Amino acid sequence: MAEISASMVKELRECTGAGMMECKKALTEANGDLEAAVDILRTRGLAALAKKAGRATNEGAIAASVSDDGTVAALVEINCETDFVGRNAEFV
Repeated sequence: MAEISASMVKELRECTGAGMMECKKALTEANGDLEAAVDILRTRGLAALAKKAGRATNEGAIAASVSDDGTVAALVEINCETDFVGRNAEFV
C-alpha cells in the first residue's frame, strides 16, 4: 500500500475539485496512482449525478442579450432546484 502524502491529496484536489477526504479515499483505493484516483472520483461523480438526474429544476432565470448592431442575439435559461438559489444575485 502506497503512502498517501498531503501533496498528493492537494494535487488531486486541484485536478478534480473534489473534497479532501474523497481525494484521500480515492488515492488510497488507487494505491497512490493519481490517474487511477481521478478515474475513481469520476466514476463516483457519475453515480452521484445519476441520483440527482430525476430531480425537478423548477426555479431559475432567463436572460436575453442583443448586440448593438442587432446582428447577434443570445437567449439563456439557467435552472436550479430552489428559489433561494434562483433569487441569489450571484446566480444571475
